[in-house]
Amino acid sequence: MISALAAVSPRVAEAQERRERTIDEVKAEAITRAENGMYPLIALDPADVREAFASIKTSDPDEWAAAFSAVAGRYMAQAKSLESTDPAKASALYGKAWRLYSFGRWPVPLSPGKKAAYAKAIEAFLDHARLMDPPIEVTHIPFEGTEIIAYLRLPKNPGGPVPVVLAISGLDSRKEDLSENFGAIIPYGIGFIAVDSPGTGQAPIKAGVTAERMFAPVLDYLATRREVDKSRIAADGQSFGAYWATKLSIVERSRLKGVVLQTPPVDASFQKDFLLNSILGNREYLFGLIPAFLNIFEGAKTVDDLAEVFPKMSLVNQNLIGKPTTQMLIIAGALDTQVPVSDAFLLLKTGDVPKEAWINPLGGHLGRQKGVWPDPLIFKQVIVPWLVRTLGVQQVQAAH
Repeated sequence: MISALAAVSPRVAEAQERRERTIDEVKAEAITRAENGMYPLIALDPADVREAFASIKTSDPDEWAAAFSAVAGRYMAQAKSLESTDPAKASALYGKAWRLYSFGRWPVPLSPGKKAAYAKAIEAFLDHARLMDPPIEVTHIPFEGTEIIAYLRLPKNPGGPVPVVLAISGLDSRKEDLSENFGAIIPYGIGFIAVDSPGTGQAPIKAGVTAERMFAPVLDYLATRREVDKSRIAADGQSFGAYWATKLSIVERSRLKGVVLQTPPVDASFQKDFLLNSILGNREYLFGLIPAFLNIFEGAKTVDDLAEVFPKMSLVNQNLIGKPTTQMLIIAGALDTQVPVSDAFLLLKTGDVPKEAWINPLGGHLGRQKGVWPDPLIFKQVIVPWLVRTLGVQQVQAAH
């Protein structure tokens, strides 16, 4: 869980060993992030985090998963007991359980314990989601002999077809996280459909040069729903999710009104030097960034494997940069160590249409800045207003 040494070549193992956090350092940093509402502990109660950490003595992933699952299980039981008498409180408790189970599987569920925590996270989230008003609809979209599992949520009684945002998960976030976040856009009369990006969560395929094909059936599905305004569909991606949203802004330009790209990796992010000098042992990331990347690519076992596959993912090398795109909102932090801000600038200066940008000179990954620009504030004050305006929603005051 904590160390990625088993996944790296001897040449880089020594460097990562010096830089990767120890379990005690992970605990201290995680508590700080929980206390400040920082990713990946947004909305986790610091007391719950401390309780789980009291049971964690080593970097064993199953020990991690068991500790957070034990705390989550208490909330799960409380929620079940209250569901018939106080559904609102039960939903909130299911939500707490989901977040704890989810952190128990973070960043990727590779061990038996973490896989079990991920399954419980989905269970808890769906219990939470069915008590929402309006509830989330779990959709199963056929794809290449298997299926895409997506979460669709539409406004109640809209009075006509509504705009919809296709929300794409990042490297370690999941469609459950997106669904919780995008609940804030429902009161504006905008719906969303949340999907795990290739190689993550319940996605049916791994990441690869042509994996954006996974999103075409999702757009096809939206076209079959009479509640959806097919002329007002946008896409949103955060971090690696923004990679896919960037590709969709080109290959699905005719079907999308616009895209939100929050720190999109498009070229420099995939260079070998950046991999070895910034991604490896990265401390802006809580722990395990290399295993998270290895998890999404078929057959990737080592950093050397990533060094081989990364350049193929570059949109420059795929000859896509400079092609016509949809409207774009590009969000980035100048101090980002996971996706260099130069990738945002590359998108801004290429293509065929003017683009909008929100660049935080003091921001890190996703433009976030401790105590000033946390993730929820960027979503509320930057992303939501842009989507409302781009999708032509008139009744903005309905959200207040």
